[in-house]
Amino acid sequence: MNENKIMTLHTGDPEYDKNFWNLTRGYEGCENVLAMCVDRATGAYPLPVVAQNKYSTALSKKSLFRRIGTTISALNNGYRIFAKDCEDIAMWVPEGGSIPVYDGMEDFTEHKLESCKLAAFVKLDEDFIHDVSFNIENYLTDRLAKNFAKGEEHGFVNGVGNAEPVGILAETGGAEIGTTTTTLTFEDIYKLFFSVKPEYRTNGSWMMNDETALYLRNLKDDTGNFLWRGGADTLMGKPVVISNEMSSIGVGAKPVAFGDFSYYWVVDRKLVSVRTLKEKFTLHDQIGYLAFEFVDGRLVRPDAVKVIQIA
Repeated sequence: MNENKIMTLHTGDPEYDKNFWNLTRGYEGCENVLAMCVDRATGAYPLPVVAQNKYSTALSKKSLFRRIGTTISALNNGYRIFAKDCEDIAMWVPEGGSIPVYDGMEDFTEHKLESCKLAAFVKLDEDFIHDVSFNIENYLTDRLAKNFAKGEEHGFVNGVGNAEPVGILAETGGAEIGTTTTTLTFEDIYKLFFSVKPEYRTNGSWMMNDETALYLRNLKDDTGNFLWRGGADTLMGKPVVISNEMSSIGVGAKPVAFGDFSYYWVVDRKLVSVRTLKEKFTLHDQIGYLAFEFVDGRLVRPDAVKVIQIA
């Protein structure tokens, strides 16, 4: 039985669940039951299975890239992932003609898989924790999902590797530059759109921050008509996704991205774990919680998403 299955069996045990939440409430004598699952590097314990499922559901809703990208679970697996996207096509063959043979091995791109550590800290007053009407499990899982979703978005947009994911704006491994300009105009939006291959435009989305969206929304033609017509949630018939982690318009910036973000892979590397910190906050009648997520992210097809570069 592999390590993941063993971990799931232990964290799914009712005794583990009870002792985990007793520990978060500051009760003593819970560590013995939890010890087998402790992360030696962080001193944290994985969320029980029920809470882990609640957390995953909440994170999938709150995390932008988990909504528009592709999420993969590679818990404690090897350190390589293979991205595949076929370049072969079907061909008409005349009667008696030779059938072309395609070597699909060239379709695979190998990426080294990292385990990037994202930490979040939460503290609560003991009065809340011991209030019988306060559901610490629901509160903590939802709060951690919010915090980690924000951290993930920053990394998946701006990360450069080196203990971070490789974000879409990274110089190496990020989205390709579709067009370069000195002043952002709607002509550049059209150029970016058509710089992306048709197969990636089909499910394409725009990504920009609020400031850039407002700027584009206010652009007018020579007769005073707004160039961005229709609702604010679509542009050229494609969804507009707002991420305020995206760059604002400026020299050297990449303020607009377009393409198929399903080619951005979010790879979970470990179960989310929590370390209860009581001693440091006892004088303030509080308990702290230090949580860890181990994840990687990268655009497995750099030409699937392209950006505008401001020169």
